[in-house]
Amino acid sequence: MPEELPSSGGWEVQGQTPAPDEVHRAAGGLCRVPRWSTMEGDCLSCMKYLMFVFNFFIFFFLFILIIFLAELSAAILAFIFRENLTREFFTKELTKHYQGNNDTDVFSATWNSVMITFGCCGVNGPEDFKFASVFRLLTLDSEEVPEACCRREPQSRDGVLLSREECLLGRSLFLNKQGCYTVILNTFETYVYLAGALAIGVLAIELFAMIFAMCLFRGIQ
Repeated sequence: MPEELPSSGGWEVQGQTPAPDEVHRAAGGLCRVPRWSTMEGDCLSCMKYLMFVFNFFIFFFLFILIIFLAELSAAILAFIFRENLTREFFTKELTKHYQGNNDTDVFSATWNSVMITFGCCGVNGPEDFKFASVFRLLTLDSEEVPEACCRREPQSRDGVLLSREECLLGRSLFLNKQGCYTVILNTFETYVYLAGALAIGVLAIELFAMIFAMCLFRGIQ
């Protein structure tokens, strides 16, 4: 019986040459190596995706948190300084700092724009300017009210004054008699409540978004 000797493709019978297909099958068996490179690439892609999701939720949470804290701080500051928005406060500031038609003064220019835009005069009415010390000094008591209090047609900065001379003398037919505090308060009263309701709704949505983001983040972990 012929002696069998080991070979690279299996067992070889002494004195016999193995068939080519057997050699190919043996070589193929040796060359079958698991595709670790593909598996490693898939794992890296999965890890990158998870890291992206984690970072996204963290950044989203921090972004909403910053906006939430900013709005909350603004609401707290508005509540603390609400006493500075009284009629008495604006009257005191107007009588102390108003300079008439001096457009180089920011305070006076702002008041002029407000009075022209809303068709009003002073905080409470034209009588406020009787106690405006700087305004009386600059006009040498020759004007009862500033030009911004005069009625215009139409009521805008480009509007034509009905009668500048009569207005500056304090004739009621030619000047706006309503105070700006009442006019502005009546104009924005409805919008103030609406803005407050919207602010509360936005804060609630942002709080829910932060909780939702953290729940998703913990769930993915």
